[in-house]
Amino acid sequence: LLSLFIGNILVKGLARIDWDFITGLPSRFPERAGIFSAFMGTLWMMTLTGIIAIPLGVSAAIYLEEYAKKSRIGNILELNISNLAGVPSIIYGILGLEVFSRTMHLGGSILAGSLTLALLILPIIIVATREAIKAVPSTIREGSYAMGASKWQTIWLQLLPTASGGIIT
Repeated sequence: LLSLFIGNILVKGLARIDWDFITGLPSRFPERAGIFSAFMGTLWMMTLTGIIAIPLGVSAAIYLEEYAKKSRIGNILELNISNLAGVPSIIYGILGLEVFSRTMHLGGSILAGSLTLALLILPIIIVATREAIKAVPSTIREGSYAMGASKWQTIWLQLLPTASGGIIT
């Protein structure tokens, strides 16, 4: 029954998608309505979210994994990052509305939405990056240090390229 419904939707829906629908602007007349502005808004939002969240998340993971000392505050920070990954998205939406839209006076802008989405995916990026960094064999670090590389050179030239598959995933 589900296959029948999905097939019916695909047969009727795909016949209505054409170039005018993709490049058309919203209209109150259904036969002239398009999705161009919604598509471009989504593209801008995802691009800006990635520009904000990926460098910040990877940097935070590198700091927590390579530079931060194991302490009580570090353990509390790790626990909070892990817990933030389980917070419902509606809570992030309310937080973004209050902080970015109202307090920072960004209104209903793409920047406010991107910052909110960046907060939403930041814990996931941090946890995934930390796990990818942990998976890098210690022999790679040791070999880099043995060749005279600094800690930053080891991270930038050895650790990140080796862990990049896990980070991207």
